[in-house]
Amino acid sequence: MSKIAVVFWSGTGNTEAMANAVAEGAKEKGAEVETFSPADFDADKVAAFDAIAFGCPAMGDEVLEEDEFQPMFDAVLPALSGKKIALFGSYGWGDGEWMRSWEATCKDAGAELAAEPLIVNEEPDDDGLAQCRALGEAIA
Repeated sequence: MSKIAVVFWSGTGNTEAMANAVAEGAKEKGAEVETFSPADFDADKVAAFDAIAFGCPAMGDEVLEEDEFQPMFDAVLPALSGKKIALFGSYGWGDGEWMRSWEATCKDAGAELAAEPLIVNEEPDDDGLAQCRALGEAIA
C-alpha cells in the first residue's frame, strides 16, 4: 500500500474541495492518505510518503499563496528530487501561468510529476471533482 500526503492551502474552500477529491481518488486505489495544511508539513515529513499531492490556488498576480504555502513549499522543494508528486489548484482569472511556473520549478528540482497539473476555474463542478479523483488515483 502506498502512503500519500495531500498538502494544500485554501482561502475560499475551492482548493480544499479539490484536495478532498484527490484524497478520495488515492484511497479508492488503496493508498493510505494523510492531509496537511502548510503549517503542518515540512521537509522532514517528505521521506515518509511515497508521493505527495500539493494544492494551492492562484493568488494576486498568478502566484502561489505567499504567507503560508510558498514558504512551506520553498522549504520542502530540495527534498522533492526523485519524489513522485502531483500539483492542483483553483483560479479565478488569468491563464494558468502560476501552475506552469510551479510545474517548471518542480521539474527543475528533480521531482517526478505523476500526472499533468490540474487547474479548475473557481469552485470545482462534478467534472472538476472527477478530474481531482483521477489525479488522486494517478498519484496512488
